[in-house]
Amino acid sequence: MGYEKSGLKAWLPVIGLTFSAFIFNTSEFIPIGLLSDIAADFSITESHAGLMITVYAWVVALASLPLMLVFAKTESKKLMLSITALFVVSHVLSGLASDFYMLMLSRMGVACAHAIFWSIVTPLAVKTAPEGKQSTALSFIVSGSSIAMIVGLPLGRTIGLYAGWRATFLIIGAVALIILCILAAVLKKTPGESNFSIRKLPALFKTPALLGIYLITVIAITGHFTGYSYIEPFMGQVAGMGSTLITLVLTLFGVVGIFGSVIFSKFYDRHPGFFIKYAVSGICISLLLLQAASFSIWSEFLLCVFWGLAINSYNLVFQSEIIRNAPQGTAVAMSIYSGIYNVGIGTGALVGGAVCDGTGIQYIGYVGGAIVLIALVYGAKKLFPVLAGK
Repeated sequence: MGYEKSGLKAWLPVIGLTFSAFIFNTSEFIPIGLLSDIAADFSITESHAGLMITVYAWVVALASLPLMLVFAKTESKKLMLSITALFVVSHVLSGLASDFYMLMLSRMGVACAHAIFWSIVTPLAVKTAPEGKQSTALSFIVSGSSIAMIVGLPLGRTIGLYAGWRATFLIIGAVALIILCILAAVLKKTPGESNFSIRKLPALFKTPALLGIYLITVIAITGHFTGYSYIEPFMGQVAGMGSTLITLVLTLFGVVGIFGSVIFSKFYDRHPGFFIKYAVSGICISLLLLQAASFSIWSEFLLCVFWGLAINSYNLVFQSEIIRNAPQGTAVAMSIYSGIYNVGIGTGALVGGAVCDGTGIQYIGYVGGAIVLIALVYGAKKLFPVLAGK
């Protein structure tokens, strides 16, 4: 399904959705870049502030499937505009938060918008892409996420450092309002999944490939975010980096993500096995070497290139495989994936916080890497051969 033409006009819906992926992803991870400042402003510990990441992720996890089942038949443009509007309002409330709990509540509003957004954005991009350009459209969306790491997260962190973290949230809300207007102009009406009902839900769980993706995701993403949630204080306290270098490291994750998206769009269909294996093993190796690489700024930078490519590959590979393995009920299958992914984010942030308070922040990489190693062993035995053979 796609537009007949393949010129710029045909790509406008995908471009608009890419902008929305940029702002949603910037918002999701901006607390990581501002964690120390938020903690200081409310006179709480960084691990306490990190609960904001956990609660956000768990709200997404709990809300993704129920909300998607409720709105699965809603016309896609109307649904996208509605959740973007909720996103804007919630960020205004975040910027005006008088205490940590009000900030937490406003972030829960963002999480509800997030829960639906990541369930529908990739299937919608694939549907609205020019004919034969579905893989490219998917890489556009993930590139939008990567650009958020290049521009959104570092810029938001810089604004927070100079103007306060509240200004960052308010500016995100303002940019989202502009994107809302763009989406209203370029998106065409696209029917929801009228052929999917809750009675068909059990069939999704009977698909071995989908079950394998869901299981490996909750483990691997828990391990990844055990380390990544606290990368900002780790780089400062363990690697001895200043604010500018930390911002560069966070930017690097996004830069390599763009590069990884280009590689994926060109070579994944021919070499799926390599991408699948590298995605999980790369995250595992990066975490296990995190402390060892902290002796040098350059070694830490190189590690982040390797790590950034791995997590970018992970996001591309498994979203692509869900679309491939769930041609009917794609949005619902994606909502389950989004929910499970966010269970991993929330659990990882919680585990990482416990490590920081217990054995020390320098050990987050070892704990996270050990968790991802479990996913790697499972994948090598059960999942990778199934997916690579498709």
